[in-house]
Amino acid sequence: MAGHSKFKNIQYRKGAQDAKRAKVFTKLIRELTVAAKNGADPDANPRLRAAIAASKSSNMGKETMERAIARGAGNDETEQYEEIRYEGYGPKGVAVIVEALTDNRNRTASDVRAAFTKYGGNLGETGSVNFMFDRVGQVNYLADVASAEEMFEVALEFGAQDVESTDDGHEISCDPNGFNDVRDGLESKFGTAESAELTWKPQNTIELDADSAKTMLNLLEALEDNDDVQKVSSNVEIDDAVMAELAG
Repeated sequence: MAGHSKFKNIQYRKGAQDAKRAKVFTKLIRELTVAAKNGADPDANPRLRAAIAASKSSNMGKETMERAIARGAGNDETEQYEEIRYEGYGPKGVAVIVEALTDNRNRTASDVRAAFTKYGGNLGETGSVNFMFDRVGQVNYLADVASAEEMFEVALEFGAQDVESTDDGHEISCDPNGFNDVRDGLESKFGTAESAELTWKPQNTIELDADSAKTMLNLLEALEDNDDVQKVSSNVEIDDAVMAELAG
């Protein structure tokens, strides 16, 4: 069910995300810059390969990517970002993990805390919720790319651990250490993935009613709207009926 709600939530928020193209590029450029500090050769730098793939899927221009990589590889002292993970709870006890890249820890902590507080949640200590998640590589394809059986067979062939297929899409999970092999193998067979990333996958999910779901989505959007925030993961589950009510 986690994969099912992921696609529904993506669809619900797609309009808002499309309107934030510049912010998406800002986050991608920051990730490219930080990743490139470990080397400008994507073949020898898995994190940079993932950042380049994400940037291409968002239609970022080649020159923009190359400039970001050059800054990172040159260890530009004017751009020093720190990786920080925040953990907390949203409405109805939904667990939330926020991954950030920031040049000002105090500013980011204040902004993240304010978002949690505004939408009925609270920021906890590091480690307060991550035990409810598994760290995995995750690749997503839309349903029409392949049948559930074909996706399952191909994914396992390239080393995936789990495949969840629904009417909305296929969610393939793998060990983080094998992420690049699984992603590259799937893309050689099915083309560019809808998304591919290292993420926190919830072990169990919490279902929300319409009011709580709306508040939760507002919290997620507020966090994602922050330039310092790279990724947000949660264990929220929103079923079709609630998503239809919200979309309507």
